[in-house]
Amino acid sequence: MTEGESSSGLRPRKDETEDSRLWQRVKSLLFGRNHEPTLREQLEEKIAEHEEDVEEGEAPDSEGDLSAIEREMVRNLLHFSEHRVDDVMVPRADILGIKDDASFEEAVAAFVEHGHSRMPVYKDTLDNITGMIHVKDIFAVLAEGKEKPDSLEAFIRQPRFVPQSMGVMELLDEMRRTRTHLAIVIDEYSGTEGLVTIEDLVEEIVGEIEDEHDDEPEALFVESSPGIWDADARSELDDLAEALDEKLSEVDEDVDTIGGLAFVLAGQVPDVGDVLIHPESGWKIEIVEGDERRVTRVRLYRPEVVGEAAG
Repeated sequence: MTEGESSSGLRPRKDETEDSRLWQRVKSLLFGRNHEPTLREQLEEKIAEHEEDVEEGEAPDSEGDLSAIEREMVRNLLHFSEHRVDDVMVPRADILGIKDDASFEEAVAAFVEHGHSRMPVYKDTLDNITGMIHVKDIFAVLAEGKEKPDSLEAFIRQPRFVPQSMGVMELLDEMRRTRTHLAIVIDEYSGTEGLVTIEDLVEEIVGEIEDEHDDEPEALFVESSPGIWDADARSELDDLAEALDEKLSEVDEDVDTIGGLAFVLAGQVPDVGDVLIHPESGWKIEIVEGDERRVTRVRLYRPEVVGEAAG
């Protein structure tokens, strides 16, 4: 077959060649020159197709196939690099730390109470974290019968500080190379925004990891009476919208939790007892618990309950 001939032995007609070139130009305009699907997109597509076939009974899971758990891990891994540190961190409000002037006995009590292997040490406030303490250093003193020290200074290790905009893939690689298991997340003003452990990063891929020290997870929001829900302020708006009313997630500001929504609606940290109305949904939000820095619990009332009370 000579150059330019088709597989049938004939040269393509001029109009066919021009049509092909035209189609290539159209695809370039619509999808860009590199319009071929990426490996990431191909993997996601294959996983989605397989799961559809499994649901329809056309391709039952068989030995050698990826299990449902494995498929979920692969999917999580494909999107892992899209996350930033502030997407996975423990927020500042939930950080459990030890004051730098705490006694040895107080440090032991903190580790026993909370069951953590590492805890940050701070001076005055969490914005001034001076280090971290590992539980094995504390309990080595007890196990070896050494004299209890007057201060915690000898146990404090240098912390790792990372910006909240750092990518989780970059942080995981750095933690692996430096054998670091805890990092303090700071904002643009060097204030403490949260903390991240290597377990938090791994959980983004494999799912929640629970150990013998973890308490049974409690529901973040429960119906206390018909049309009335008690909720932890950390409850995700998307979860509330899915369970209660899809309009609850309609908000102009970039907020993720019901506590954040309360802050936006009030224009400040609302006081306990304040009542707010979510205009898009008509739900009433009552502040049940909180302090001058944050809201911790709220009570939600369906619009019809609000209407009955008004009537």
